[in-house]
Amino acid sequence: MKTLRSTTVKCVACGRANRIPAAAEGRPKCGNCQSPLPWIVDAGDDDFTEIAEKAAPFVLVDLWAEWCAPCRMVSPALEQVARELAGKVKLVKVDIDKNPRLMRRFGAQAVPTLLLLDKGEVIARRTGAAPAPALRSWVEQSMPAGWPAGEG
Repeated sequence: MKTLRSTTVKCVACGRANRIPAAAEGRPKCGNCQSPLPWIVDAGDDDFTEIAEKAAPFVLVDLWAEWCAPCRMVSPALEQVARELAGKVKLVKVDIDKNPRLMRRFGAQAVPTLLLLDKGEVIARRTGAAPAPALRSWVEQSMPAGWPAGEG
């Protein structure tokens, strides 16, 4: 099994840098103040199951391509949504040119294609770019009834 990477994220609440693994149990919290941290990672054909399907929070998957202008426009908006919904959503970015099996698996015929997963199951799908408020609204409206909006 290959070693999964990690990223460093600065806590919005206290400013402390935290290392977050690409895949882990639970939801990342700041080691200093315990505030939820945004979880934004890249995944591919070989590690998608470990990174995305086994994640505890809902997973927002961004199927994108480097050559795609709308993909480049929506990326900062998705990262903003991931920060705003820290502890509730994990953003997993998949470059379809480097990971064609995932593109085929999810039937992506256009990019960007956004998927919302709950325990590995697709519960919502959207194609195209949109501003952060529209994306956040789509994510929140796609959550199952009784979604614990106040927990993190």
